[in-house]
Amino acid sequence: MQKRYFYAVLGVCLFFTGLQAQEKQFEAQVQRVSMNMETITREEKKTLKLKIDQINESLQKGEITFDQAVLAKQQLAVLHAKQIEDRISQEKVVLDQLVKEKVTLGLSQVEPSIYSDSLVSGGESDVFTDYKLGIKKGVERPWKRTTSQLVFAMGLNNLMTDGAVAHSDFRYFGSHFYEIGWTYTSRLFKEDNLLHLKYGLSMMYNNLRPTANRYFVKNDMQTHLEIYDKNLKESRFRNLNLVIPVHLEFDFSPTELNADGVRKTVRNKKGFHMGIGGYAGFNIKTKQILKYNEDGEQYKVKNKNDFRTNDFVYGASAYVGYRAFSLYSKYDISPLFKSNSIDQNNISLGIRADFN
Repeated sequence: MQKRYFYAVLGVCLFFTGLQAQEKQFEAQVQRVSMNMETITREEKKTLKLKIDQINESLQKGEITFDQAVLAKQQLAVLHAKQIEDRISQEKVVLDQLVKEKVTLGLSQVEPSIYSDSLVSGGESDVFTDYKLGIKKGVERPWKRTTSQLVFAMGLNNLMTDGAVAHSDFRYFGSHFYEIGWTYTSRLFKEDNLLHLKYGLSMMYNNLRPTANRYFVKNDMQTHLEIYDKNLKESRFRNLNLVIPVHLEFDFSPTELNADGVRKTVRNKKGFHMGIGGYAGFNIKTKQILKYNEDGEQYKVKNKNDFRTNDFVYGASAYVGYRAFSLYSKYDISPLFKSNSIDQNNISLGIRADFN
């Protein structure tokens, strides 16, 4: 009796050992099929990308037209989708056979994740999900003609007196300007990236630092410089203007093609660019700051009185640069002061950054 019991237990152990071995073999076979499918998809994507890059290169060299490039890319996409479907269908046959054998033998189900639908679907849309060719049936992808930018500029500032900056009454490297604003850039032509209209709103800070211990004084209808009766540590004259800048911008960035071969991708500020235009607005604050020491004490005097500066300001500006950064110049056509006998106009030169 004990012998029979021993043989029965031994038989059960051998049976379950065999089941476990078959289970491991099945999982290994399914895993191998899944890896083959992934390899097929990866190889076809890589080949497709190389061919599309060659088409883009030929287009940029002028060897083919834009329409020819579009047609070639569409044909390649269909061709490689069909190749992936054909090659994966062979692996699906093997996988289906393995599953049928497993069901026939009455073995337990394998985890669905091993042979999920995402690997065996083989359809054109599934094959290229990760590749993102950009072709979505019934959905037109937007192509923005208007973009927005944060603008920041800074540099040197001075006054042009009687049309000249030479022998200025203000420090050349001590007088600065700052500008911060928000602009919009609209492409003027649908299929051409060259011309843009750039417009927005900016705050301009124009600082002047007089030389020779001088400061601004308003006498009757004139505003002029006089020597201060104390030794000044700092003399600064600041104007804050709120303006609307408008520029015609020329963007020489190269036109690119998307991998979908259907539409152009126009990228602003990816090459050389230049802009010419002007601005108009209002002076919203004028302030003079004087600092000096007396009897061991430090004093700071702020004067916000009317210095007879022009309330309405307007001028011309231009910039030229590469990518986000530009050399920037602006000139106030409107005189700084309303009724001075000699016109003095603000002029600035610096660096400008446009951040998309």
